[in-house]
Amino acid sequence: MSYTIESNVILNRLPKHLKQFMKPQNYKDYSAIDQAVWRYVMRKNVDFLTTVAHKSYLEGLKQTGISIDSIPNMYGMNRILKDIGWAAVAVDGFIPPNAFMEFQAYNVLVIASDIRQLEHIEYTPAPDIIHEGAGHAPIIANPEYAEYLRRFGEVGCKAISSAKDYELYEAVRHLSIIKEAPNSGEDDIASAEKKVEELQQNMGEPSEMALIRNLHWWTVEYGLIGTLESPKIYGAGLLSSIGESAWCMTDNVEKLPYDINATYKNFDITKPQPQLFVTPDFAHLSLVLEEFANTMGLRKGGLSGVTKLINSKAMGSIELSTGIQISGVFTHVIEHESKPIYIQTTGETALAYREKELVGHGVETHAKGFGSPIGRLKGINLAIEDMSPRDLAAYNIYEEQNVTLEFEGGITISGEIITGKRNLQGKIILISFKNCTVAHQDTVLFKPEWGNYDMAVGKDIVSAFSGPADLQSFNLITHVPSEKTIQVEKSKERLELEDFYQQVRDYREEKNRTISRTKVLEQLIEKHSNDWLLPVELYELAFKGQEHTLCENILKHLETIKQNRPEVGRLIDDGLGIIEKNGVVK
Repeated sequence: MSYTIESNVILNRLPKHLKQFMKPQNYKDYSAIDQAVWRYVMRKNVDFLTTVAHKSYLEGLKQTGISIDSIPNMYGMNRILKDIGWAAVAVDGFIPPNAFMEFQAYNVLVIASDIRQLEHIEYTPAPDIIHEGAGHAPIIANPEYAEYLRRFGEVGCKAISSAKDYELYEAVRHLSIIKEAPNSGEDDIASAEKKVEELQQNMGEPSEMALIRNLHWWTVEYGLIGTLESPKIYGAGLLSSIGESAWCMTDNVEKLPYDINATYKNFDITKPQPQLFVTPDFAHLSLVLEEFANTMGLRKGGLSGVTKLINSKAMGSIELSTGIQISGVFTHVIEHESKPIYIQTTGETALAYREKELVGHGVETHAKGFGSPIGRLKGINLAIEDMSPRDLAAYNIYEEQNVTLEFEGGITISGEIITGKRNLQGKIILISFKNCTVAHQDTVLFKPEWGNYDMAVGKDIVSAFSGPADLQSFNLITHVPSEKTIQVEKSKERLELEDFYQQVRDYREEKNRTISRTKVLEQLIEKHSNDWLLPVELYELAFKGQEHTLCENILKHLETIKQNRPEVGRLIDDGLGIIEKNGVVK
């Protein structure tokens, strides 16, 4: 059995830190029961979605090669997706939000390759291949929507998280894993649900990531399109949920016009949504996204941007007005008149320009942190970055000169200038000193005995965003999931049931026509009397073959199951309804 990852041109472009989340799909691990679950959901969805889904969905099913009868093979999907400029990768359940978004920015669809249990056939809180493959993949065949998804990833991966965001991510991941695991106890699930609920209620001021995650939920996952009176479905969460896709079309779910206010509408991943947002068209999604992006540190910078980075306690970057970028964990900012006048990182820091690390200014040089003033010199209208060589010489900002620079707000730098670096426009972006002292009023920020001092030049912070400016500056291959999706060893009874499903699948696919379906039904009634999906599959074959006696026996058995398990009655009736409506196997 080959457990390798098939690559392609698009996947080859992925940076190494994203490849650490990828895993082989291991297609042969899908059982015949898994295949039957996929087939049931897809047949029911396509039958219902024909009338309520956006036209791009059904067109996309054909265009992306998603089969109704078989779980999609990632390699096969990629051969077809490449024609629309996308690719797909398999991952283990939820991955960190920033990584998920960044995959999208590279035109890569993240697919949780596990599939929900038969017991959770209508809905699962865990991401699975039905949700990702049957929900997300078909709709990206629409060019306008595909560009929205890519752009969303590009903006979203720069969103700054809070320290609590990652804690919530871990709690949601844990809940999704144990809810989908067949051996989880009710107490464990209740405890996990309580933990998620407590965290959601105590998140404090929502971070950029929390807000943009709301936009993602109300569009990519649970979006409607068209008019409030007659919307169509395009969100993957609805397209892949045979329960909620029907529920959302009723008057029980409030329909609201989609705008920037959706940013502040939280959601509960474990429950059906009480309201949904309707966009008039896919182009409108991008307008709202850009409106939100204008509120982010990515575009606003300033004191609020660096403060968000400090509160995140995670890797982030700021960009100054000269284009120099500082990446690290920001721990302190000194402000004056609501403007940042000095920033400080702690631990490994790197400097870059246009996403490329400055030579000699990687984490080896700045292993313990980096601090720099921001702003203008006191009493001088001309900022350092705007000074010509003549101006710089006039203010003694010149190699081998001892100088004291006093900035607005009280930051002073005294030392001997070693050299400077310029950007492509010729502006000074970095000045290096020796024998240097940096102070803010009476507080010393840097001492001569600490070595040479590098001062980033910039009158303003124009951008603040999550992650490093240059991906090569840091070792980002550090992801170790707190827990993996639970794979339970199968019992003898389960393996026997899977064999019955496989026999029926082989018969339908004409791999083995010698199988007695009557005998399979008899053994099923004797040994697995509560299983409802295989009798539905048997009925489909008998109905197609006009085997009236077998049909009657199956229907009688299904009636018994409905009496013993009323919770699956509607699933049985829906499955039979599709068979009788179509008359033949689709």
